[in-house]
Amino acid sequence: MNEIMWAFGRASGIVSLLLFTLVVVLGVVSRSGRPLGALPRFSVALLHRSTSLIALTFLVLHVGTLMLDPHAKLSPPDALVPFIAGWNPFWVGLGTVALDLVIALVVTGLLRRRIGDRVFRAIHWAAYAMWPLAFAHALGSGTNAGDLWFQLFAWTCAGTVVSAIAWRASAGFAETAAARARHAGSGRVGDPRLRGER
Repeated sequence: MNEIMWAFGRASGIVSLLLFTLVVVLGVVSRSGRPLGALPRFSVALLHRSTSLIALTFLVLHVGTLMLDPHAKLSPPDALVPFIAGWNPFWVGLGTVALDLVIALVVTGLLRRRIGDRVFRAIHWAAYAMWPLAFAHALGSGTNAGDLWFQLFAWTCAGTVVSAIAWRASAGFAETAAARARHAGSGRVGDPRLRGER
């Protein structure tokens, strides 16, 4: 039973990394105001949200399974307070910080109407910090980190995220007000970056 829990904890962590990679990429595409292949813009936003929920589910499974696993010995404080875990505290701590950022993203997502779009967007930038922390956690504390297949998988995910962020930061990203207006159904014009919006 212990080996099954450990294997499930590892597998759910690997799936979480893949799904959060997709979440970052879909978030960037959604923000661009462009369709994704045959998917219209609104479908990209819905896919981003749905993938986020699935990623969150696998993250809860990852943490929950490791809490139940007697080998990992992860306690609730270990999962929420960084760098106090009894096993591999630094690398587990990076995962804890990533989890804390995910919790902040979920809470602000649920409260978006109450806190407003500006606050939501400002906190949503934490997604760009969460991903590399989760990536480092996977490389540092994952028991498969030394395996060639995992290295290929992890670095492919990293390359995908870096490419998406590079596109997001480039002048060719063209997050125009016209694209955002089409997405939101409003009639604003002009470059939102000139108005200090992100």
